[in-house]
Amino acid sequence: MYKNQALDVYGLHGLPKIKALLPNEFPAVQASTKRSDTLFLLEDDSILLLEYESNNRFIANHLKYLDYAYRLLDTYYKTEKQIRPIRIVVIYTSDVTRVEEQLHAGDVFISSKAVLLCEFNGDAIFHAIEEKIRNNEPLTAEETMKLILVPLMHSRYDRQTMIEKTIGLAKEIKDEPTQLHIIAGVLTATDKLIDEHYAKKVKEWMKMNKVLRLLVEELEQEKELAVKAAMEETEKKKAIDIAKNLLDVLPIHEIAKRTGLSIAEVADLAKEMEASLHKKEPQ
Repeated sequence: MYKNQALDVYGLHGLPKIKALLPNEFPAVQASTKRSDTLFLLEDDSILLLEYESNNRFIANHLKYLDYAYRLLDTYYKTEKQIRPIRIVVIYTSDVTRVEEQLHAGDVFISSKAVLLCEFNGDAIFHAIEEKIRNNEPLTAEETMKLILVPLMHSRYDRQTMIEKTIGLAKEIKDEPTQLHIIAGVLTATDKLIDEHYAKKVKEWMKMNKVLRLLVEELEQEKELAVKAAMEETEKKKAIDIAKNLLDVLPIHEIAKRTGLSIAEVADLAKEMEASLHKKEPQ
């Protein structure tokens, strides 16, 4: 999906287009489980290290990128006997409003290019793309990449809600490869923020074939409807119990107003209770 795409959507004009996705696990000099978020090979054969951050721990983050860069340089020098240029782009969630892009440590220097998603209106972007998807209109490459980042942009909703709304919208896309690429992109971009149980559920859904996914969705919808119906029935029973207790102290129209039952329903309850009392009276 990213191949042959420029990064203009991030406001990064002038960078070469993406040529390929690279493995983001590479040998470490010492035991470490740390790995970069995403690595791309660009058209000029430089490497793009694309990171996602939700904090402004500038020094700690850039020391982490320095470690990634060293391991990349070391790996490529050992295998290719050359030093590959490395570019670092950091996409900050809307929680971050101010960043630094350079870390000087004497003769050691590292810099990055920042993308501040607090400057993007996630709700407006989401609704514009939602309208196209609902009208079965194909998305442009730029819209596709924006949709992936919507959960990290400024929004009136919380982060997890936007993740679920975005993945739910992506599931409506008719073209299956695009649908799955967007969902995978959202999972990658929100890896540090997403609810683990929800992420696992989405990954399992992605592994299913199309027919099985549709069946699972139908079952989930039926389950939601059953739960909703059960909740409504419980609420109705509570309202009826309250109405019965109020019949002796309030008029029917007032009881209906307080319980949400109709006047006819309260009147029927009154008749039932009156009939029940007559049966209990001694002959």
